[in-house]
Amino acid sequence: MYSTYRLKADELSSDILNAIKNAFQHREIEITIHDVLDETDYLLGTTANKEHLLKAVEEIDNQNNLVSVKMEDI
Repeated sequence: MYSTYRLKADELSSDILNAIKNAFQHREIEITIHDVLDETDYLLGTTANKEHLLKAVEEIDNQNNLVSVKMEDI
């Protein structure tokens, strides 16, 4: 069984611990904790990505290279 709990550190409570205990009764588990990067920060994290995304935003702002799709084609 695999579960992911995503929350802010200050939201940790005994309720979460009890939920984990109930979900994995008597089984050995491994808990790994890592910071979650903000998606925008991640996407702007490299120069190439940042330049590409900012150019795409500029294209949208200038109404260039837009694609229209009819709902019935989706």
